[in-house]
Amino acid sequence: MGPVKGALPPLVDCEDVAWFRDEPQAARGAAAALGRRIGLNEHRTAELVLAVTELATNMAKHSEDGSLVLRVLRTPQVAGVEVVVVDQGPGIADVSAALRDGTSSTGTLGIGLGAVRRLADTFDIHSQPGLGTVQLARFWPRPLPFPADVEPAVGGITRPISGETACGDAWAARTDDETHTARTPAPAADDRGGPPAPAVLDWSAVTSPRLPGRAAPATGRAASAGHAGTGRSRAAGRSTLVRSAVPGPGQAVLVMSCDGLGHGPMAALAGQAAAQALRTSTARTPEEIMQHVHRALRGTRGAAAAIARIEADGRVLFCGVGNITAAIVTAGTRTNLLSHPGIVGHQTHQLRTYEQHMPAHAALVLHSDGLSDRWKPGDLSGLLHHRPAVIAAGLLRLAGTRRDDASVVVARGPR
Repeated sequence: MGPVKGALPPLVDCEDVAWFRDEPQAARGAAAALGRRIGLNEHRTAELVLAVTELATNMAKHSEDGSLVLRVLRTPQVAGVEVVVVDQGPGIADVSAALRDGTSSTGTLGIGLGAVRRLADTFDIHSQPGLGTVQLARFWPRPLPFPADVEPAVGGITRPISGETACGDAWAARTDDETHTARTPAPAADDRGGPPAPAVLDWSAVTSPRLPGRAAPATGRAASAGHAGTGRSRAAGRSTLVRSAVPGPGQAVLVMSCDGLGHGPMAALAGQAAAQALRTSTARTPEEIMQHVHRALRGTRGAAAAIARIEADGRVLFCGVGNITAAIVTAGTRTNLLSHPGIVGHQTHQLRTYEQHMPAHAALVLHSDGLSDRWKPGDLSGLLHHRPAVIAAGLLRLAGTRRDDASVVVARGPR
């Protein structure tokens, strides 16, 4: 059964594990170890390793500035592995031909991308001659407890600065409705002012293989207090400042992008603390969650952060502190969302919430300053019908720099 109209897609938690460049054997060994660690059986692990070897060898021999990242995916039931390959060129002129069985680049295993697609539970590819290629393959244990074609509402990617393995950028998401309660307390700084102690996360409060379908809420709901009777901002354009924002009825997705100050392990500690605070907070609006994140980051370096709430009728509430770029993007438009100066965990000044409408088939894009913000909506027009993680990787390829930690998170609204 497909997704219900007006319902938001599910969430799957994702953790980037390791990046590889021109290292097919290292990627192969890491994939084998990761498959075993998360509980894939011997046969499924072998299929994962075969696909990773083909993708990594192709990348090393025929791409320009190619990278492969291994990631762990989690739902309440199972864990899986996702492989994302990003390169700068030369691109594939005929993707359909490349996906036919028996077609393989010279010097690879000869199984071809068609076989990689068949081995994976999910496969997605975007390629443009002269620009490059993004490929995604997911491997879950068998049998799957949910349909393999259910696509997460949110996808993102992080990449550490060159020379580091820990990334100070982070992203996180969770679902929310009127009955949401976090299963674990939000982390807090210890009595000595040190960084927050890690909390044990109940994945069932964060992810779901399928959200129950609901009809879209009525659009006649009045705006939040301070704007009563004005209605929500219905068209793409300038955001509306909202005072005392009130969550709308029905399901929503909360998504955050965070950039820990500096880079390396101490920056990563701030990013991880922010992500954990969003996942465990009982707050339902971006401004309230930002207050929880601010408290959780005391004793760390601090961070820039942006939090959005996407509701099933397309209403978006947004609160941002620091230089996180946020935009609602369609094939022809880019509507930027406003953030304000400050450092979460140190000094945030007065928090502000803005409201914006998200058109059907649009995407919310959040990224750190590890990417240039000079990209245009046309740069993503060929990517918007792909999976959120592919869109995120494509934007990283286009605008990312290796002189800083970098991260992109992309969220879908109701379809």
